[in-house]
Amino acid sequence: MKDSTIYNLVKKEEKRQREGLEMIPSENYASTHVRAVLSSYLVNKYSEGYPKKRYYGGNENADEVEIIAQKRAKKIFKVPHANVQPYSGSPANFAVYMATCSPGDTVMGQALTAGGHLTHGHNVSATGIFFKPVQYKVRRSISKGEDLFDFDEIRKLAKEHKPKLIWVGGTAHPLIFNYKKFGIIADEVGAYLVADIAHVAGLIAGGAHPSPVPYVHIVTTTTHKTLRGPRGGLIMVTEKGLKKDPDLAKKIDRAVFPGLQGGPHDNQTAAIAVALYEVAQPSFKKYAAQIVKNSKVLAETLIEGGLTLIAGRSENHLLLVDLTSTFGPGAGVFAQKILDKVGITLNKNTVPEEPMSPYYPSGVRMGTAASTTRGMKEKEMVFIGKTIVKTLNFIKKYRMPAEKEKRTEYIKNFENEIGKIKELKQIREQIKKFALRFPIP
Repeated sequence: MKDSTIYNLVKKEEKRQREGLEMIPSENYASTHVRAVLSSYLVNKYSEGYPKKRYYGGNENADEVEIIAQKRAKKIFKVPHANVQPYSGSPANFAVYMATCSPGDTVMGQALTAGGHLTHGHNVSATGIFFKPVQYKVRRSISKGEDLFDFDEIRKLAKEHKPKLIWVGGTAHPLIFNYKKFGIIADEVGAYLVADIAHVAGLIAGGAHPSPVPYVHIVTTTTHKTLRGPRGGLIMVTEKGLKKDPDLAKKIDRAVFPGLQGGPHDNQTAAIAVALYEVAQPSFKKYAAQIVKNSKVLAETLIEGGLTLIAGRSENHLLLVDLTSTFGPGAGVFAQKILDKVGITLNKNTVPEEPMSPYYPSGVRMGTAASTTRGMKEKEMVFIGKTIVKTLNFIKKYRMPAEKEKRTEYIKNFENEIGKIKELKQIREQIKKFALRFPIP
């Protein structure tokens, strides 16, 4: 018996992905091989524990799958220990807290509105509720070639608050992370330094972004962004981490299980192993390099079109566009909705010193990993950038109301009005024809 309701929705989603452009930087296309293993008979197995130390029988095959995934992760990232069981990135990050901190300990991370992640101590996250967060920010505007981070200020905060744990890595940061400088600061105050490389893991694995491994104690990542795997997470312990605490790997493993999770998802573990196999192929280095090339060209095209980019450039896969000066505070909402209307999917996002709120942010975030997977290169980035600029011109007359109670109705009217614009329908058809030239896996 077939559930036609769900099957039809899956087909609709496939159609949406084929006919549109996925520009959200945390999204990518897993290969056919990754998806096949994700749907395999391993989905039926329960493997609570670790390889050769399970609580259930019948795990001889699951053991080998997990061991292979561990070995591949260790080889690719050049680390002595890897845990491949975290269900996703946020559980992986919380396991690090459990392994290194006690409730109430001071922790430090990049502020969410400055491009950081919820799990780096934001106040609505468990990491900001059960621990004492100190948040560092970035500079809103910088000169050419400058870093967004004020390392003197970060050092000052670290020395003042003496955090047990410091995070480096973000979800809306368009530049290369200087892990070495963070490492020096962490060492000065005796803190654990954790690199959350969820967004740039594939770039690191492909040699298109520097590795944090020599400078940090722990590395966490998701597996579904630039790594092109299934949704999942990894935690890795470095040689530096083991020198700081010889039991750190054991503490990480205990935090994942039994601290936070039960049995791992064996089908997910197998899919991660397949993704890591693909990452190890020579073609992946070319892919990673092309992501960065595409991002730089897209950034240049948007700037030529009159848009403002945080940092004025992109050095990885990600671009953060500040719409405040062009379309006013809160314009990220209008931008996301109108671009969705023409088949370009990205997400509204806060900008440094956000003038509105995370719910009505003033920027949009986009990336090039997924489009690069489809085979798009610099020429296509120019087309996409120009189309984004052209589409955003239709939101010029709209301004987010300062009064919160007026926003819902205003946005509803905005959506009704843009639904009647003929030019947007024409752009949608152009995007559809363009996207269909580049198949998804």
